[in-house]
Amino acid sequence: MTRWQLAHGRHLDLGAKSLLMGILNVTPDSFSDGGEFDRPERAPQQARRMIGEGAAIIDVGGESTRPGAGAVSAREEQSRILPVIEALSSDGGCLVSVDTYRAETARLAVAAGAHIVNDVHGLQREPDIAQVAAETGAGLVIMHTGRGREKLADVIADQFLFLNRSLEIARGAGIPDDRIVLDPGFAFAKDGEENLELLARFGELRALGFPLLVGTSRKRLAHHLVGDGDEGRDVGTAATSVILRLKGASIFRVHNIAVNRDALAFADAVRERETGE
Repeated sequence: MTRWQLAHGRHLDLGAKSLLMGILNVTPDSFSDGGEFDRPERAPQQARRMIGEGAAIIDVGGESTRPGAGAVSAREEQSRILPVIEALSSDGGCLVSVDTYRAETARLAVAAGAHIVNDVHGLQREPDIAQVAAETGAGLVIMHTGRGREKLADVIADQFLFLNRSLEIARGAGIPDDRIVLDPGFAFAKDGEENLELLARFGELRALGFPLLVGTSRKRLAHHLVGDGDEGRDVGTAATSVILRLKGASIFRVHNIAVNRDALAFADAVRERETGE
C-alpha cells in the first residue's frame, strides 16, 4: 500500500482497493459530456451523484482536451472551474482534482480547495506548475502525451522517455515522490494500435516506481470493439479498467462510476487472491 499525500492535509491510500476518479467537465465542448454540466448548479449535483456511487475524487476540468478542441483563455478556464471547486470544497469530505496545465489556474484551484493537480502535459507545457504543486503541497498527476513532439517508435520506451523528463522537473521543484502519480495518457496522440500495445504492456510501467492512474473512459480504445453510444463505451471502459487493474493500475478516471465500480470489485477480488494484498 502507498500513501498519496495531498493538499490541505489530506491523503489517499493506494493499492488495496481500486479508487475511482469521477470526470466533471464544466465545458461546452468536451467529447463525451460537453455542455451537460457547465451550468453552476448542475456541476455540483453531478459531483455529488458520482461521490454517492463511489467516486473517491472528482476531477474538474474547464478546457476540453479532445483532439481539435479550441483553446480557451486562462480567465475563461478559471471562471468555469473555480466556483465549482469552491462549492465542492465547502462540502468538506470531497477530494477535488483540477485538470489543468496552467500554473496560475492550478494555484487558484488549490487555494479554492482542490487537493490534486492533474496535468495532461506532464509539467512540460508550463513547468512552473511544478513549483505550484511543491508550494501548495498538492498531489500531482503527471500524464504522458505524444502531442506536439516526435515520439519514439516503441510505446513503452516513449513512456519512459517522456515521464522521466517530467519527473526531473518535479524533483527539481522539490516535489516529494509521495505526492506523485503517473498516467500513461491513453489516446493522447496514440492511434488504435499504440493504445492496444500500451494496454497489453501496461505492467512494464510499474518499473517507474510510482502509483498509476488510467483514463480510458469512453475513448476509442474502450468502444471500437463493442460499438458506439454511451452504453457500449461504458462496457468497453469497464473491460479496460479490469485489465489495467490486474496489471497494476490504482486509480481509474471515468465518466460512469457505477459500472466501473462493479467491474473493479471483481478485479480487486482476483488481485487479492493472486497477490495476497
